[in-house]
This record gives sequence, C-alpha cells and structure tokens, in this order.
Amino acid sequence: MANLPPYLFAEIDRKRALKEAEGVDVISLGIGDPDMPTPQRIVDAMAKAIAVPRNHQYPAYAGSKPYRAACSEWMRRRFAVELDPDTEVLALIGSKEGIAHLFPAFIDVGDYTLVPGVGYPVYTTGGVLIGGQTHYMHMGDDNDWLADFESTPADVLAKAKMMFISYPNNPAAVSAPVEYFDRAIAFAKEHDLLLVHDNAYSEIGFDGYMPPSILERPGARDVAIELFSCSKAYNMTGWRVAFACGNATAIKALGTVKSNIDSGVFTAVQDAAIEAMLGPQDDVATMRDVYQRRRDAVLAALPEVGLKARPSAGTIYVWARIPEGHTSAEYAGLVLDKAGVIVPHGNAYGPDGEGYIRISLATPDDRLAEALERIKTQL
Repeated sequence: MANLPPYLFAEIDRKRALKEAEGVDVISLGIGDPDMPTPQRIVDAMAKAIAVPRNHQYPAYAGSKPYRAACSEWMRRRFAVELDPDTEVLALIGSKEGIAHLFPAFIDVGDYTLVPGVGYPVYTTGGVLIGGQTHYMHMGDDNDWLADFESTPADVLAKAKMMFISYPNNPAAVSAPVEYFDRAIAFAKEHDLLLVHDNAYSEIGFDGYMPPSILERPGARDVAIELFSCSKAYNMTGWRVAFACGNATAIKALGTVKSNIDSGVFTAVQDAAIEAMLGPQDDVATMRDVYQRRRDAVLAALPEVGLKARPSAGTIYVWARIPEGHTSAEYAGLVLDKAGVIVPHGNAYGPDGEGYIRISLATPDDRLAEALERIKTQL
C-alpha cells in the first residue's frame, strides 16, 4: 500500500471539492465522463429488464449467454472478427476491473509488465498491488506516440509476462497504423507475452477514421486479448459493463480470477448493453460528431492560451503541450488556483507525460469555451 499512489481521478475529485468549498466555480476538464446522457433506447431496455424477476438473482459469472452472443455479434458486425462466445468472450464490470484482474491471472511477484509511457494508470497500479514490476515503453513526438516495445532491455524481457497497448490512446489521443499492431503481435509471440489491447475508445474516431480491432490482424488470437467498454461508446460510464475477448486460454484465466472475486455484471445491465451494441447506432455517430466539433474548437483556441497540440485522431481528449518553464504538475496547479479549471498533469499517466496536460472534451460547449477563456485571461 505504501507503493500505491492516490488514484488520479479520486485526487481530482478531492481537489474539486476543496475549491468548491472555497466558493470557486470549478470547471473540470479532468475526468473523461461523458456529459451526454445514455441514449433513451438503452435506458428503456434497462427499465424493461429490471422488472424481470430472474434478473434479480445472481448473474452468470462469465456473463449471460445472450450478452456474450451479443458481444460476439458486435465484433462480427463492427470488425468482421468471428469469436466463440462460450470460450473467447468474457463479461467485465467495466474494462478497469478487467485490467486489474489480469495481474493476478498472469503476473507473479517480480514479473514485469510492459506499459505505455503514457497510459491508463491501472496498467501500472494493478502490478503494484501484487508486487509486479513495470517497464515503461517510450512514447513521444519522436515516435508518433507509439509505445516502443522493441527497445525493451533483454533483462526486462526475460522477466516480462504481459504487455499493454491502447489505440486510440488515452491520454495522447493518437491512433496506430495496423502495421504497428502486426509488429506488436510478432514481438509478443517471440517473447511469450500476453498482449492486451485496451480498445475503450473504439467508437470515437475523427475525420472519417474508424479505429480497428487488433483481432483483425493475422495471428492476433494466438497471443492477444482485447478489452471493449460501453462506457465511452454509449455514454454508459456509470453502468459498469464491458467485455474481454480473444485468446481462449487468457480469457479462461481471467475468468477464473474473476469468478473467485466478484459475482458478475447485474443481468439487467447486460440486457441493456445488448440493446446498446445491437440496436441502431445513429446515436453513436451523433456523439462522435459532438466530440469532433469540440476537438476542433479546442485546437483553434489553444494557440491563444499558450498551448500546443496535434489534432487528435480519436478519444475524448486533447493532449496539450504546456509552456516552457513549468512542470506539468506546477502548470495544472496554476490553472486550478488562478482559473478555477481542473486539468490532469501529464506525468500522472506515466513518465513520458511530463510537459503535457490532458483536456477532456466531455464538457458542455459553453463551459469548455469558458474554461479556455479563463486560462487565457488568468494565466
């Protein structure tokens, strides 16, 4: 516990509460929690499902058969990937839970996990909790923010068991070419690694870009699993429903850990998620357009604020370079103290995040514009 840092987003909540107690009108550009509601068709499906008595009992540990079948069908429709719902799909209580439970499934004390130089904090903290070690794969402008697994030292590789990648990437908001996935698959095979692709932002690509699945690539199922979530794709962050899919051996191991620790996803929530994935997808396209419009507005405003960013290919974030003369933490502190705006400091996502902040687009247009105006005038 002494080695475990405070969870980033819990700290953001704490700082916000302190400022609001001082009477400050705080605007948070911190947590990626969609401000748009869950589509009504999904809410209606939940209302129907919650009234079914059989749904009030313990859920199936691996997920209901209809839910796993729907996940498999969604993968077929979206990526032309064929999966066995009985052996290659596992329900998750959100992808965060799945990520955390991968560590006791695959990492022993002292083993290494290869983690992106900037990424979702649980890629690191999950290992800390069980005595594992982390090797950060370099990311930056010099390699287009593609985690550099190929330069991992030999002594680390000798003790490495698992590797995470995530594209579109949180927080850097960049995409990866399929050739990068092919290299990652080959690397995982060569070094006997479980390759985990966190595809939480699969439905949020911009300018006509539709993010791929790593399972589309040849040989991926030999070494890889992929995590998908309804959280960002369908504005369902609070519902806590997702799935893992891919390599059957890895799925079975993850399911073994989960069945000994949790009791599965509430079946009514799974029924609602079936509607999310297999019902009309117009609301997803509308949501994507909103985020792209906000991205464009933020990118247009950043030069006046003294920040720089490359156009994001997807996700609900803009990854912005801060002015010289500040650390990321110092700059984020100034933005909160002087402008009443919360932005996470980049190095909270990993060592290569120093010099950056992350701006969430999950904020109403008027508050997003006000936040940028405050930073412009107060700093």
